[in-house]
Amino acid sequence: MKDCTIHRTMDFIGKKWTLLILLELYKGNKYKRYSQLKNSLPEITPKMLSARLKELKEQKLINKKVTEFPLKCDYSLTDSGEDFIRIIKDIKKWSLKWKFNNQICKSIDCKECTL
Repeated sequence: MKDCTIHRTMDFIGKKWTLLILLELYKGNKYKRYSQLKNSLPEITPKMLSARLKELKEQKLINKKVTEFPLKCDYSLTDSGEDFIRIIKDIKKWSLKWKFNNQICKSIDCKECTL
């Protein structure tokens, strides 16, 4: 079972916060700093956010751009990460059809969402 494609994929995308981090990187500006991500996800601990960002970078779903002066890190979606947003949008469509009646969510693209 550990060689199953779905099993291997779920091993990294099924971890708590992963989909929400990808969604936050999709929203608004192309680049986000660590502090912006942390502010958007107030319940995530700094240690967990750092760990998930590292994993997403290793899985090539996000890029990390470091500038030396002033020292700052910007995160963005890779092409693979952008492509994965389609899957998140499909989850949203399924949820709206079968689980939740959220008219606001139904009427806007996730990129514009402020919820």
